[in-house]
Amino acid sequence: MNIKPFVKWAGGKSQILPDIRKKYPQQLGSSITKYCEPFVGGGAVLFDIILNNDIEEILINDVNKELINSYIQIKFNLDILLMELFKIQNCYWNMSAEKRKEFYYEKRERFNFLKINGDKDVNIEKAVLFIFLNKTCFNGLFRVNKNGLFNVPVGSYKKPVICDSDNLTDISRLLKKVDIRCGDYKNTIDFIDEKTFVYIDPPYRPLSATASFTAYTEMSFNDVEQSALKKFADDIDRKGAKFIVSNSDPKNNDETDNFFDDLYKSYYIERVTAKRMINCNGESRGDISELLISNY
Repeated sequence: MNIKPFVKWAGGKSQILPDIRKKYPQQLGSSITKYCEPFVGGGAVLFDIILNNDIEEILINDVNKELINSYIQIKFNLDILLMELFKIQNCYWNMSAEKRKEFYYEKRERFNFLKINGDKDVNIEKAVLFIFLNKTCFNGLFRVNKNGLFNVPVGSYKKPVICDSDNLTDISRLLKKVDIRCGDYKNTIDFIDEKTFVYIDPPYRPLSATASFTAYTEMSFNDVEQSALKKFADDIDRKGAKFIVSNSDPKNNDETDNFFDDLYKSYYIERVTAKRMINCNGESRGDISELLISNY
């Protein structure tokens, strides 16, 4: 079964998944029977873990309400979600470029309205719009401004797959055994014990002052937050659980920047090669180094 994330996500892990997989603890599926992901994002590691390991309990979490709402709708309301996605895909495919643009901005406005004012009665609609916008916006980027409003312009895809029914059906099946939460990552600590493997994929530390692609919620994740996350990793370590933390490598831009090397000096730090996939300037995409930090 080949399952891929249902959204394109800044910092998605599909491309470095082989490197992460090599670092899974050897006890995974035997004495380690629980898995936790406090920042689930697109879920590439989650799906790989479920498909290839015998895990009894799984908890995923993210602070992004619209993302988590989409996971919940895929898990519990797949049929109606697929029906609505197919309708919006069929409508979009049959429009001229000018009509598509107009349609996109109408849907973006509606999504932002629901994001601020929505309730449980519109969760399906919000999930449909979330997936639609992700598949049709510029570079597949989810980004919000300081007011929490989605502000990415329309993309120029010829025939974007908005309703990937086979993949969404497979994801829905996998999610049946997954507990889904929305909130601060620290709230997952009650789930974690010595039988748990935790993969931590926070908003990355920007490589430059102009890199803003980690802004997938209206809340910032600055160096103070990165330092707080390290204390969370310490708490996990004290519980006897195994963890991996991924993040950007500051040395891509500044060889003297030892922020993470100093912060996680008591743990194991590995550098792996990745491609910068989301960038408004195509020439700025290329190989970069990312960090995989573990306590084993």
